[in-house]
Amino acid sequence: MTGTSKGGEGRIGLLNGFAAYGMWGLVPLFWPLLKPAGAAEILAHRMVWSLAFVAVALIVIRRWQWAGELLRQPRRLALVTVAAAVITVNWGVYIWAVNSGHVVEASLGYFINPLVTIAIGVLLLKERLRPVQWVAVGIGLAAVLVLTIGYGRPPWISLCLAFSFAIYGLVKKKVNLGGVESLAAETAIQFLPALAYLLWLAGHGGSTFTGEGLGHSALLASTGIVTALPLVCFGAAAIRVPLSTLGLLQYMAPVFQFLLGILYFGEAMPPERWAGFALVWLALVLLTGDAWRSSVRTARTARTARSARTALALAAETGTPGTAGPAPKVESVPSAVEAPDVSPLAKP
Repeated sequence: MTGTSKGGEGRIGLLNGFAAYGMWGLVPLFWPLLKPAGAAEILAHRMVWSLAFVAVALIVIRRWQWAGELLRQPRRLALVTVAAAVITVNWGVYIWAVNSGHVVEASLGYFINPLVTIAIGVLLLKERLRPVQWVAVGIGLAAVLVLTIGYGRPPWISLCLAFSFAIYGLVKKKVNLGGVESLAAETAIQFLPALAYLLWLAGHGGSTFTGEGLGHSALLASTGIVTALPLVCFGAAAIRVPLSTLGLLQYMAPVFQFLLGILYFGEAMPPERWAGFALVWLALVLLTGDAWRSSVRTARTARTARSARTALALAAETGTPGTAGPAPKVESVPSAVEAPDVSPLAKP
């Protein structure tokens, strides 16, 4: 591939990354349009229509082999069920938070998610942190305490979103399914309970799907597109740009949500909340900077190792004693520690 074509692929990847995280960041503007439907009804429609949209996409691209393999692996299927349950909590809390006037607190959940991901990596995966990462986690804990004082209660919406997203990322890594396939499997598990709830709601006169006009019905059905379209853009970005770039782009979504909460929805931000958010942002600056330096150092070490191996191979071919010495050991990069989780499916 020429440098020009590589540059074109990179630009396409960046555009898709901006589109994906931009849509996730602007999604708080969409959920209020679905009122008077409640959060539970919106969530059920999202599950049902997401499966319909993804199923059509899989039919078009003819990618079904993974389904048979998954059904023959009970452990992976159980993990997919756990992932579906965690997504249900994440989506439901987010929709309720936005439509109840807690957009800023919801955005905080996605700001602190990298810190929660690190904590899970330490507690469950026994990963080791560098000093800067410990400082970032400590600042994050201080931020939660400050925000607890500011809100007069723990920021449970933020914590619920952050922990559900982090747990989902951990389970998703173990399942190891592609983005579209994973969404299809999870919504397939959600489909029957969601459909049963919608039918029960309609039977008791509580459904808004047919009682608020064709436009309202179309908006509820479009929840499948709103869920899947950013995922398609994310998938196009993930294969074209480095993970470190996606890790930085992911902050677009909570930044947009935060700004919408203040500027559009007019949510209050007293000084103590600004202080709490400032601490979170400081922790993220430290964490991101450390991850960036680590990725640069690892890439440099890998290039040195490749150069050394090339020199040794050339020396072996020509019969000249090699002078490069043994290839340096390339440090591994733990996923939960080195860079923020950029798993897309738990996004709002």
